[in-house]
Amino acid sequence: DGTAVLGLGDIGPSAALPVMEGKAAIFAEFVGISGVPILIDSKDPDTIIENVRLISKTFGAIQLEDIAAPACFEIEQKLNDILDIPVFHDDQHATATVVLAALINSLKIVDKKAENCRAVVVGAGAAGYAITKILLNFGISDIVAYDAGGAIYRGRKEMMNPYIQELAEITNKDNISGSLDEGFKGRDIFVGVARPNLVSKQMVASMADNAIVFPLSNPVGEITVEDAQSAGAAVTADGRTINNALAFPGIFRGALDSRAKQI
Repeated sequence: DGTAVLGLGDIGPSAALPVMEGKAAIFAEFVGISGVPILIDSKDPDTIIENVRLISKTFGAIQLEDIAAPACFEIEQKLNDILDIPVFHDDQHATATVVLAALINSLKIVDKKAENCRAVVVGAGAAGYAITKILLNFGISDIVAYDAGGAIYRGRKEMMNPYIQELAEITNKDNISGSLDEGFKGRDIFVGVARPNLVSKQMVASMADNAIVFPLSNPVGEITVEDAQSAGAAVTADGRTINNALAFPGIFRGALDSRAKQI
């Protein structure tokens, strides 16, 4: 629906068409899938759900794209409940998959174990929500997440929705409610999926030794990899390296080949 176009935000469905065409080209080039760009000129989740339901018999799977949080969560969940083909929001889960793959390799480099690491995730939209949940499932139990309303903590009243409330309940062990600077102190891992130039070298310098820093906001990260390295980060990568295009084509190919009903 064009409410969360890469690096541009809510610019509407027509302006999102080049992104859809790009994704279709990636499907065709890498895994031989014929992807059809479809734009829906509505921000109403129920309208989007009903339109996708009505056309779903044409397709083997549905990829949701450029839909902002929290609507994207509701749309994906309801479509998965009512359709017998896979429905997958790649901004969420493909991004989370690639982040986890990069993190597994990075932990080997810095010789740390997931269960001993503390993480800070900046951004709690589609990607941030999914990344936080996949890191928890991987065994990183101490995560503090930030969004436009600041630290996500139990008892926060401003800028809440059911999905942010869920993160508040399952993250932030120490219930940190302070500034972004506080969230970085002593952390082993930083993942940014928020907006450009949000993180300072001082924040990175306050992290634990051999820190892993992933500023993934595209096209400009929360901090440059060069600045993160000069501030002491051991492993750094941005959104051009850790990109959901590395995951979603193969995930869809596998789902179609195995005739999976859900991913």
